[in-house]
Amino acid sequence: MTAKLLSVNVGMPKDVSWQGRTVHTGVWKHPVTGPRLVRRLNIDGDGQGDLQGHGGEQRAVLVYQIQSYAHWQEHFGRSDFEYGQFGENFTVDGLPDDEVCVGDRYRIGEAEFEVTQPRVTCYRVGMRLGEPELPALLVSHHRPGFYLRVITEGVVRAGDDIVKTRTGPGALSVADIDALLYLPGRDPDHLRRALAIPALSPGWQQSFRDMTAARAAAGTAAGAGAGVGARAEAWPGFRPLRVTGLVHETPSVLSVELAADDGGALPAAEAGQYLTLRVGGAGDPAPVRSYSLSSAPGAAAYRVSVKREELGLVSRYLHTGLRVGAVLEVAAPRGDFVLVPEAGPVVLVSAGVGATPVMAMLHRLAAERTARPVWWIHAARNHREHLFAREAHALLRGLPEAHEHVFYTARHDATDEGDGVLAEVHRGRPTLESMAALGLPADATAYLCGPAPFMAAMRTTLTTIGLADDRIHTELFGALAAINPGLTARPAVAPHQPPGEPGTGPLITFARSGLSVRWSPRHRSVLDLADACDVPTRWSCRTGVCHTCTTPLLAGDVEYAPDPLEPPPAGEVLICCARPRHDLVLDL
Repeated sequence: MTAKLLSVNVGMPKDVSWQGRTVHTGVWKHPVTGPRLVRRLNIDGDGQGDLQGHGGEQRAVLVYQIQSYAHWQEHFGRSDFEYGQFGENFTVDGLPDDEVCVGDRYRIGEAEFEVTQPRVTCYRVGMRLGEPELPALLVSHHRPGFYLRVITEGVVRAGDDIVKTRTGPGALSVADIDALLYLPGRDPDHLRRALAIPALSPGWQQSFRDMTAARAAAGTAAGAGAGVGARAEAWPGFRPLRVTGLVHETPSVLSVELAADDGGALPAAEAGQYLTLRVGGAGDPAPVRSYSLSSAPGAAAYRVSVKREELGLVSRYLHTGLRVGAVLEVAAPRGDFVLVPEAGPVVLVSAGVGATPVMAMLHRLAAERTARPVWWIHAARNHREHLFAREAHALLRGLPEAHEHVFYTARHDATDEGDGVLAEVHRGRPTLESMAALGLPADATAYLCGPAPFMAAMRTTLTTIGLADDRIHTELFGALAAINPGLTARPAVAPHQPPGEPGTGPLITFARSGLSVRWSPRHRSVLDLADACDVPTRWSCRTGVCHTCTTPLLAGDVEYAPDPLEPPPAGEVLICCARPRHDLVLDL
């Protein structure tokens, strides 16, 4: 039976109200009569609201099958579907997802097309149908639909026959490729075959390359006896640690030393990781904050160094109220901003209290007596605010090839002459010119930590003078930047209690945002609660498919509704479909 084009559907992006926000989306498509010209990027009269996930040359035309319409009408008990309901441009009779292969080509009317990838899982198709779980169901029922690239532009119209002109290599169907990305039990042979399909869109190719690399790394670690758990948390939840030392490093930075309350040895942290503290003396409920470790990995005690913020509830308490002998609840060291073992030059760049994680990295390099060229670049206001000046200088002096450069940003003061421990002081902020003059090697790996504008400027500077962008690693204080596809921009709002009656359920603590909120069942998920509180979040499908919302779980337990198609790694949670069973602490 010849496949047939039943309907051509187009629609321009528009603003749609959704859960108190505005979504700019082109998912509303409607049938058109007569001929339509299909161009390289679009059908005439069509557009996409979010070009990060939809549209472009590789996703010019979205196809969905009338047989899947019938499937979903039966599944949802509905009879109100119209052509374009699933956001597709072409509604077709035939071309099932389990038979059409990526790389297949088809002629429709005057135009020729190539299959490039399955539909991207996206909450907006669920929004369009009023069925929030639909993105997960499209994957689990193996009915995603697929995108076409335009090989030859031309006119199409409803009623055109669809003629296959070429069979793609690899013999992997749209449903196979979709399951390979989103479902567990992946076949390594399918991964290899998928990567050998030239027509597969670059984004999906990169995802499969990342999977292949992750499998290889896991196998290497297992062969070395480390296993995937090499970065697993050292203990679950929070445990008591006793304050054994308080050191005022500068007028504004206090170091807190923590040892096991039972006197035992502490698990070694990786250089660059952080601790999350629950500080009972600072408020009720006990506020939770995260601070980078500045101590040598493997030291007898952990050390975190905290800058006093005048409006900071916890930092003010730590600076003025904390005493040696006090006990704090602490979650295990975690974080992926860690020193990568390799042989090339390393550049450690920091500003202010951002020196804390790179200080731990410098301790690691010194303990290993590394032969790597090490560049230490630090910006401070002046000598009095220069964090770890003597400590860093002493460690660098013990390395065979170390370069130390310090920038004082405040106007020169006689007190800035210091006490002779600094190798070289530059006046003013680090600029492209001053950084280029340092002669940093282009093959170096760089680690940056400091205020967000500083890190953005330094990344631009380092790439401009020749360092590879993928070898520049950053650590950001506070909440991560949000990923909320399709939402229109609005002024940033500090995290706050949700509107309406306070909840009475488990206590949900968003550690990076410094906010604790009682759960209320009026929220569908932890993600919905976070949205109501203006906590910065990252998501796309909102149904447990894409794992964009994966968040470290510091303490507590959750249940899922719906169940994710693939569980997250241990110690993490998919907040888009999670609800709390008990109190939660999230690294969010």
